[in-house]
Amino acid sequence: MSLNQSIASAVSTGKCKIGARAVLDAIRNGEARLVVVAANCPKNQYEDIMHYAALGSVKVYEFGGTSWDLGEIAGKPFMVSAIAVIEPGDSQILSIV
Repeated sequence: MSLNQSIASAVSTGKCKIGARAVLDAIRNGEARLVVVAANCPKNQYEDIMHYAALGSVKVYEFGGTSWDLGEIAGKPFMVSAIAVIEPGDSQILSIV
């Protein structure tokens, strides 16, 4: 299963938080198990995510595509700068990354 399919599967069958603010909340609350960040995530949001992820020992995967691409993979009709995977559902994303 490719990474794109794993992200889509995690969003549809698991529990995920979408958007930089929701991702930061999930990291701070200790819920996030993995964070996927788009390549064009705003610098200040990216730095905040990296800082809190390091404090909470959360793995961060830097997605090579834009936030439009990440939103499309997640099945959303808008830009998505970051996704926090809380429960992977049927996906194997935690073992792939």
